[in-house]
Amino acid sequence: MSDHHEDDHHVHREEFHHDPIAHAEVHAGMTVGELAEEYGSAGVGAANIHKAVDIYAEMLDDDVTNFFGLAGAMVPTGMRKIVADLIRDGHIDALVTTGANLTHDAIEGIGGKHHHGRDEQDGKSMRDHDEQLRDEEVDRIYNVYLPQEHFALFESHLRSEVFPNIEETVSIQRMTEELGRANSEVNEREGIEEDAGIAAAAYENDVPIYCPAVQDSVLGLQAWMYSQTSNFTLEALKDMTHLTDLAFEADKSGAMVVGGGVPKNYVLQTMLVSPSAYDYGVQLTMDPPQTGGLSGATLDEARSWGKLEKAARNVSVYADATITLPLVVAAARERIE
Repeated sequence: MSDHHEDDHHVHREEFHHDPIAHAEVHAGMTVGELAEEYGSAGVGAANIHKAVDIYAEMLDDDVTNFFGLAGAMVPTGMRKIVADLIRDGHIDALVTTGANLTHDAIEGIGGKHHHGRDEQDGKSMRDHDEQLRDEEVDRIYNVYLPQEHFALFESHLRSEVFPNIEETVSIQRMTEELGRANSEVNEREGIEEDAGIAAAAYENDVPIYCPAVQDSVLGLQAWMYSQTSNFTLEALKDMTHLTDLAFEADKSGAMVVGGGVPKNYVLQTMLVSPSAYDYGVQLTMDPPQTGGLSGATLDEARSWGKLEKAARNVSVYADATITLPLVVAAARERIE
């Protein structure tokens, strides 16, 4: 038999480049940054995590103005301090979030707590399980429990510490600023063990918080109820001038979008009325793009709208954000510090 020879037929490959999968290696004692590097050896979601770390680390440069969108149940599920620390360290220049996240953030800051729970109970149907929680006055967010008395604490906080100090007609951003001030002061005055939180950190560091769908939350409900017995009014359009000015003045800009919904679109649509678009974008979501909804839409799709520059560096990571956010932030911080 003749020796084996390579096939002499060579196909011209315009797309293919020699870049073999180098199987990830993990070991005890490795850092998060080292783990993220190993993700880059792999494919599918691991490769996207690696790219997200790479882009986010570049976004954290002082020359980049960072817009951060925070949707979903990120505060009650334990992601609160990650965001607050990013604000304190100068890595968020504008935060767009939900009234729900601000509600849960304030509850923690003034002495309330969320608790480990469960999404099922042996011997009970899901309906029976949730009916029992209803009778016991406990609210459920998947496997997180929140006693309802904390909402009464929050209402008292708003009516005694927040609303009386706000002018009659204000922007939503002005209200969130006042909420942050109150959270910070009460947290210190009462010696609360838990961190003062996201809104407090934003207030203390002059970072604006925008909450375009605030009425879709307990915070919004309380603001509406207060408006029924006072001249208090929120003027939503005022926020857009402030946010747009930030975009106009940015030399380079980046969007970190956690979850979808209103916070995601509010962050991205800002560039529709700006002379430039985002230079960087990272999206952490679980919503698929195939349904055509905004929450799962890729950031490449946003490029077609002019929300991202044609040459922007961007990636979408499709996985549970309570897993991906800490990993991406920790690895990016490790790289820049």
